[in-house]
Amino acid sequence: MKTTVSESDFRDAFRAMGRTDQFSYEGLGQLFEYIERYEEDTGTEWELDVIALCCEYYEATWQEIADDYGIELSDPEDEDLVEREVSDYLEFHTTIVGRVTDGCVYMAF
Repeated sequence: MKTTVSESDFRDAFRAMGRTDQFSYEGLGQLFEYIERYEEDTGTEWELDVIALCCEYYEATWQEIADDYGIELSDPEDEDLVEREVSDYLEFHTTIVGRVTDGCVYMAF
């Protein structure tokens, strides 16, 4: 039997596991919505496993992602261009779960 998890329950589970620094409030909301869409689209139920989610998904700024993956940026000072270039890179290599204020939540690869 499936246990329905609300967005509040989802956030509380991260807090209970000591993972409050893993994602921002906004990032957790994006991850929750992504999982809900996935379940609806595929008919597959997702078991809430905070540690697995923390290993499979990351949140970072566009610049942090560029630095972590050695993405050569055309103009590091142009924030819109940095976002576009990093976004293109991620979309080629993985899945962007959702955008947050200065970056995104994405699937590890």
